[in-house]
Amino acid sequence: MTTVDLAAPGRLSRGRLRATRRPGLAWPALGIVAAVGVWWLLTDVLFAARPLVTQFSPALALRGLAELAATGTLLDAAASSVFRLVSGLALAALAGIGLGVAVGSASWLDAATRPVQLFLRMVSPLSWAPVAIIAFGVGTPPVVALVAAAAVWPIVSATADGVRGVQPGHLRVARTLRATRWEVLRHVVLPAIRPNVLAGLRLALGLGWVVLVPAEMLGVTSGLGYQILNAKDQLTYHHITALILVIGTIGYALDVVARWAFATPRERRAERGGRG
Repeated sequence: MTTVDLAAPGRLSRGRLRATRRPGLAWPALGIVAAVGVWWLLTDVLFAARPLVTQFSPALALRGLAELAATGTLLDAAASSVFRLVSGLALAALAGIGLGVAVGSASWLDAATRPVQLFLRMVSPLSWAPVAIIAFGVGTPPVVALVAAAAVWPIVSATADGVRGVQPGHLRVARTLRATRWEVLRHVVLPAIRPNVLAGLRLALGLGWVVLVPAEMLGVTSGLGYQILNAKDQLTYHHITALILVIGTIGYALDVVARWAFATPRERRAERGGRG
């Protein structure tokens, strides 16, 4: 007669829970410490004989952060950059979601526009900088336009994929109930494509932030990209390192916020469960 171990399912469940539980803060902290250690080793030990290299050391970067923060330059530059990013992302979302719905709904339109979409997607957004400056002048508008040019294509692609993935049965039920096109779009298509759109927005956010910094080196007098160019001209290289730290930190924070804000309720529950 076979003996059944009633405790085995419980042990299996606990083991599976431990396997799926996310690691705490120890490993990320260890990774940061290791990265800073490698940074210090390169600038203060291996290449210490080169004066310019030592200007990018961790200690001088912290001093640069303090200097920029004390003058208020850091906060003003970060605020200007985030404003331009959000403005460009909003324009990209308006254009990208509309175009994505249209392309995903009509196969003929998808076939007709696919070569143009692929061509424009493969052109670096910074290549449009002269055109943007001619069209919008200097200042914030061309920077916003370049961010939008970078961010629009992930939104278009994700939205179109979401529309193509809508269940045909849901559409048939809506038509059987004599729903109008607007009602089908509002009550069937848009809820179904929400996860795709949010994923596209998160990807667009990262691309827009990457394009923003070099775009701010073209004819503007504020922002993190401008401050990097200004620090280079003034030979304050430790400010450049400090600004790079700020750019990376803000980008990381934006991704964390987007991951939470753009997540579906199911994804948020899974995230909380993984931490538990």
